[in-house]
Amino acid sequence: MMISGADVIRGLAVVVGALAVLGGLVAVSIGGAPALSGAWAVVFGLVILAAAILERSRYRSAHAEATSERPGPGGGEPPNADLDGRFRRTDERFVDPTSGRTMRVWLDPASGERRYRAED
Repeated sequence: MMISGADVIRGLAVVVGALAVLGGLVAVSIGGAPALSGAWAVVFGLVILAAAILERSRYRSAHAEATSERPGPGGGEPPNADLDGRFRRTDERFVDPTSGRTMRVWLDPASGERRYRAED
């Protein structure tokens, strides 16, 4: 199993958020002047934890999210995942700014639903 850069960043965010919450709780328990700063640290840490836990890849389909499939290259559909026959390859391509991968757009003409796959 390969660990992606996004996994490392998410892990670091969880650690930073947890440390902020713990440090804030210690400051609140001391009372006095540090209590207000501690309360802000707890709020900051909880926001970071929530963002790390709830963050989703940008180009994932609802099906991939529901089945918890790992994202493919560039955050799109896994390369070996079968797209429904309703999806048609389009001429639309773009470069994902995070990974630098060229992504191809697949479209369901009936519903307008889009799926994305890395091309390289």
